[in-house]
Amino acid sequence: MPPETQPAGTQLEQLEQALIQTIETGDIELPLLPQAASKVMALASDPNADAAKLSALIHQDQALATHVLKIANSPAYMPRSPVVSLQHAVAMLGITQLSEIAFTASLKVGAFQVPGYEDEVKQLWRHSLASGAFAKEVARAKRMNVESAYLCGLLHEIGKPVVLRTTMMIARDRSKEWVKALATILDNKSHVKTLIEGYHTRVGILIADKWGLPKQVAETIQYYGDYEHTTVFRQECMLTFVADRLASHLLTPEQMPEDSLRDHSVFAELNLYPQDVDKLLTTKDQVLTIVNAMNL
Repeated sequence: MPPETQPAGTQLEQLEQALIQTIETGDIELPLLPQAASKVMALASDPNADAAKLSALIHQDQALATHVLKIANSPAYMPRSPVVSLQHAVAMLGITQLSEIAFTASLKVGAFQVPGYEDEVKQLWRHSLASGAFAKEVARAKRMNVESAYLCGLLHEIGKPVVLRTTMMIARDRSKEWVKALATILDNKSHVKTLIEGYHTRVGILIADKWGLPKQVAETIQYYGDYEHTTVFRQECMLTFVADRLASHLLTPEQMPEDSLRDHSVFAELNLYPQDVDKLLTTKDQVLTIVNAMNL
């Protein structure tokens, strides 16, 4: 029976098995960490880094430099006067903030690209941005490392766009009939979610290893949704889980209403009281402004 005439459940099962085989055999095509992002990440952890080094690094990629200046001039950062140069941006925002902007901007170009599925990828990207921004707010409330928390929040679902792209490539590589079958599956959002939710963690772990991400980020990718089973970086995993729920509440409140958001033991486990959650929720507008700025 040709794939396009098979029941949707059979199509999904065959596609899922092909996806598993691709992951297990190591044939999955993992994105490269953009060179600029890699250099920015290394520079951010260098105690001898200075504004001149960061500015010079960003200048090596003219498209990135332009993107960074647009973000620095956005309402999210509310410059008192137009930011006209990277040196000016460093002076206004500081090395840490500008490093974060540069890393995020370069990451979007590299990992969050799936031709033909721009809307789906945009939703994943916005969720990652919101998770990163909320992770910083939770870290401040808990007096944890803010920069590390941002990376955990931003990258905790880095496997999702890769699973989507891999699924698409599997179908296209097989035959025209599989392309038709894939179109049928992708028309059903629940089918797409099943594949992405089921395998993004496994793929994310592979990406973390390939990119040489910090240990706490790799651990968060693996355990943020299952933090009871982590042996290290438990606080970071719980923090990221909270940030993920806050991002869902902000971007898809119909799926994560406030009552559902609050009704989870993770807040108590993090020693976040109802008034702490109230304070986190007051940052929603600020986080949305950052998401929109980073999404330029």
